Amino acid sequence: MTTTEHERVLRAEITAASIDARAVAALVAGASAGALVTFEGVVRDHDDGRGVTALEYTAHPGATEVIAAVCARVADAHEGVRLAAVHRTGRLRVGEAAIVCAVSSAHRAAAFAACAELVDELKALLPIWKEQRFTDGTTEWVGAL
Repeated sequence: MTTTEHERVLRAEITAASIDARAVAALVAGASAGALVTFEGVVRDHDDGRGVTALEYTAHPGATEVIAAVCARVADAHEGVRLAAVHRTGRLRVGEAAIVCAVSSAHRAAAFAACAELVDELKALLPIWKEQRFTDGTTEWVGAL
């Protein structure tokens, strides 16, 4: 579900569907944008020396409102940027995108700064937890309270 009322936030979504990073970037691109910065957080095959086979993300029911609020705050903090953020839920394989953020601006410094802040804020505040599945058959929750 996409929830945003901020005019410079083009997408703020939690989804079980795979994320097309190019489509997210295309949302914020435009003739006035001299810079387009994207971040794609993908599932890697290791964590802390252990082999990872998959991750499973679970979102709090209020996660959609949180991603929309974070996106709006970052847009307000960086004049002239347009942004989008999408986070996956469900089971993801190694190499799949778990989160995609895209920010455009007239200049690169603003786009880089806003994208970094957006990713950091989402990581800190978004109520989504992951269960890592390791090659030895064990699992571990990350970010769970």
